[in-house]
Amino acid sequence: MAPLRFSANLSWLFPEVAGLPARLRAAGSAGFEAAEVAFPYAERPEALARAGRDAGLRLVLINTPPGDQEKGEMGLGAVPGRQAAFREGLEEAVLYAKALGCPRIHLMAGRVPQGTDRAAVRGEMETVFLENLRHAAEVLAQENLVGLLEPINTRITDPRYFLDTPQQAAAILQKVGRPNLQLQMDLFHWQIMDGNLTRNIQEFLPVVGHVQVAQVPGRGEPDSPGELNFPYLFQLLEDEGYKGFVGCEYLPQGDTVEGLTWLRSYWDRRGHPQAGL
Repeated sequence: MAPLRFSANLSWLFPEVAGLPARLRAAGSAGFEAAEVAFPYAERPEALARAGRDAGLRLVLINTPPGDQEKGEMGLGAVPGRQAAFREGLEEAVLYAKALGCPRIHLMAGRVPQGTDRAAVRGEMETVFLENLRHAAEVLAQENLVGLLEPINTRITDPRYFLDTPQQAAAILQKVGRPNLQLQMDLFHWQIMDGNLTRNIQEFLPVVGHVQVAQVPGRGEPDSPGELNFPYLFQLLEDEGYKGFVGCEYLPQGDTVEGLTWLRSYWDRRGHPQAGL
C-alpha cells in the first residue's frame, strides 16, 4: 500500500503569508510536493506557473471562477440563466490549467438563487447542470483534463449550495456518464451531511478524483479536537488503494508550519513521497 500524497490548499493554508507566489514558496519549504488553489485568477498564469516550478511544486487542482461574488454567486454550473457565463469561466479555467500543468478543475455547481425554494427549482437546476457538465466534459477531454464535482454541506458552510451530498453528486455523474468527470470528496462536508464515512468512502472511492480533509466541526488541522479519526481514515484510503492527492483544506489554528505536526508524523511513519512520483 503506497503512502498518501498531500497537497497544500493555498486558499486556506499559510494565511500569515501574503500573496499566492509567496504561499507556494512556503508550501514547498514545508515539504509539500503539490498545491491547490480555489481561484488563481488574480495572478497571471505564466507567473504562477513559474512560481510553482521555483517552489518545486505541481499544481493539482483549481476551481472554475465563482461568478459575481458581490451578488452572492459561488459557482455557476447549475444556475439557470448563467450558462454562457459558466462556459466563459470554463474556458478561463482551462487556460490556467494548461499553463499550470494542472490536471483537475472543480466545476462549481453554485447556489440556489436567492429567494427561491430549493425543492421548486431542483429539477431545473439539475437540468442546467447536466447540460453544462456534458459541455465541460467535451471541452476538458480535448485537453486531457478531469472535471470534479464537490458536494458542499448546507448545514453549516453554505445553506444555499445546490450540490450537497455525495449521493446527489454520484447520481449526476452517472446521468452524465463521462469518464473524465469525477467526484471530489471533502471529508469535512461529507461528515456533516451524511456521516457513515467508512461505507461512503468504500462505495464512492472508485469515482473519486481528489480528496480534501479538515476536522469537524471546527475545520482545523486533522489532529485538532473533533469528530474525525484521521489516522483511521488515512489508513482506510490506503487500504482502498486511493492513488490521488489529499488536499489540506483547513483553517490553521495557529502558525501553519507549526500545525503540520500531524503531517510530519505521517511522513515519518509512512515515508515522504518525492515530487513527480
